[in-house]
Amino acid sequence: MPQISGSEEIRALERRYHFKFDKSLGQNFINDQSVLDDIADACGAGPKDLVLEIGPGMGFLTMALADRAGKVLAVEIDERLIPILDRNLALYNNVEIINQDILKTNIPALIEEKGRLKDGSRPENIRIVGNLPYYITTPILTGLLEAGLDAESITVMVQREVADRIMARPATRPYCVLTLELAYYGTPEVVRDVPAELFVPRPKVDSAVVKLSLVKGGTVPVKDRDLLFKVIKAGFGQRRKTLSNALALGGFGKEETARALEKAGIDGQRRAETLSLKEFADITGALAPDA
Repeated sequence: MPQISGSEEIRALERRYHFKFDKSLGQNFINDQSVLDDIADACGAGPKDLVLEIGPGMGFLTMALADRAGKVLAVEIDERLIPILDRNLALYNNVEIINQDILKTNIPALIEEKGRLKDGSRPENIRIVGNLPYYITTPILTGLLEAGLDAESITVMVQREVADRIMARPATRPYCVLTLELAYYGTPEVVRDVPAELFVPRPKVDSAVVKLSLVKGGTVPVKDRDLLFKVIKAGFGQRRKTLSNALALGGFGKEETARALEKAGIDGQRRAETLSLKEFADITGALAPDA
């Protein structure tokens, strides 16, 4: 199947279709085939799998995904790219282009309606892939995770700084709410780094491909997931304060907080950035109404 020849092909399509890159949409397209193949391989899609691709751009990653997967649903917000996608994907009968904003899309409903494979069967696995715009990376990731999809993995291109936050360890500067939220839903890994020069147009920062292998039911036992995230956000909402004060200021009473921390065996003088996901889960269990 066709492969990208590099930035020359992207620029040729830009001229042919009078396309102008839109900074407000975070449009930076990969110009290196090895990166595209690494993403498609890391996603792990097979001939009986469905891939939901976010932001296909000109369709070069879409081609690599379609070569491996049973079907690709490619969701693209920019209608100016649809003719280019139609041209580049004309040889593929297992790709469907959806001109929608992923942040406004009912993803479970979309997959239910359009997710069947060519033979009409339901996919064995759902895998999510995307080259995410930097400015909406977190909303997209959290939206996907909160949608309740029965997906196997999420493999995305993100800003290197975001990858550092995803992979951060307790008591380090990048460690944050996003670190813990993704750690609850699955196991993250960095697939590869991608320097800025491998994009057209070239961004100001480097990127990385991150894969989150999802774990059904979460990676730590907790009865109330929403309460867990409320505790985490309260702790990091007052990052410089002790855990006792941060939780109290975050909507939990002082006495309630003190009892929960004692029951969980956690020193209230610690700060949120030093706690593991398991320790936050222990606090959540102690705060639960039936605890």
